[in-house]
This record gives sequence, structure tokens and C-alpha cells, in this order.
Amino acid sequence: MARFPFVIQRLIERFTQLPGVGPKTAERYIYTLLKLPKSEREAMADAISDLSRTIATCVICFDFAEKSPCNICGDANRSDEHLCVVAESSDLHALERSGAFAGKYHILGGVLRPTAGITPERLTVDALEKRIKEKKVQELIIALDPTMEGEATTQYLTKRFTKLGIRMTRLARGLPMGADIAYADDQTLENAFARREELTASRPSKAN
Repeated sequence: MARFPFVIQRLIERFTQLPGVGPKTAERYIYTLLKLPKSEREAMADAISDLSRTIATCVICFDFAEKSPCNICGDANRSDEHLCVVAESSDLHALERSGAFAGKYHILGGVLRPTAGITPERLTVDALEKRIKEKKVQELIIALDPTMEGEATTQYLTKRFTKLGIRMTRLARGLPMGADIAYADDQTLENAFARREELTASRPSKAN
């Protein structure tokens, strides 16, 4: 049985670390790359290298950006009183494209999955609490995917932060159960923001 050259095998292993990419898909990607002109492969390699050289993590919201603090956190025209909590950077940018929100964001770095070892200590929840207190946040908007893990995380955050006396809301249920915020269309996200629902510790959320 023929073996892949070492470089190709190493790339297959790297590609399979991406979500939804198995060995066969990784092989197709690599052989597609090999068919490209050398200049295009080198340009792609340079772009990937630039991620390490030029992208940082914002010390305030934890978004990926070219500088820290990022442009959103450093924008004095955006309100510190309204803070939108998302799971990942991709969710933040989906909401930004919708143009529905003029406040600031906080990225948790995922959602609670105790069976996978993802507890509040593995997320940026402590940093979020510190930020709420220091910036005197008036409204905390929870914008997590409507999945079982997203619902559990919403409930946890509601129970933890309601006692701080701030208004807590969540995006309206225009997003179907199991949907991914990062891939929702702009109109759906805009409507979800406009019709956001109140959260209380006794009734944290309501799944479809």
C-alpha cells in the first residue's frame, strides 16, 4: 500500500484539526492546492503565517484583532452600558454585519460543556463579571446559539449576574433551536435584537 509523502501526511493531520474535515476531505484540499500555481500556494502560506504575526487577542472583549484593545472596544462612540455576550468571535462579526447593535461585546470563548471539561473557569466568565462592575454595565444581552449548551450557559449567566442588579436580556426566539448565530442572515439577527426578551433568575430562558 502506497504511503503519502511525509509533507502531505503532515498536512492531512493538520487539516483534520479543522471542524468537519476528515482525512478524505483533507486529501482533496491538499491535491487541489498542489494543482494551483506555486505563487498562489505561497500567497496562501504567507496569509496563514500573517495570522501569527499580526493578529492579537483584545484584552477587553477577547476578539481577534490587529491591535489590542480592538477597534470596537476603543470606540468612544459605542456604549459601555450595553454589553452583548457571544460565544465566539465569528458570532460577534455576524452581529456587527447586521448593524443591529451599537454597544460593546464580550466573547466567552465557547459555551459550557461539563462532559468535555468546559466549565465556567475555562471561559471568560470571571473577566465578564469584572467588566460589568468596572464599566457599570446597565444591560447584559445574551446572544448564544439556541442549542442545549447555549441554553445551559444562558441559565448559568442569568443566575450569576442577575444579583448584580443589571437588566438581562436575550435575543428573541427568531432563531430556530439548534441554529448557529454566525450563519444567520442579517434581517433575522436585527429582528432578534429588536425583540429581545427579559431574563430573570427564576425564568432564565425558554427553549422552542
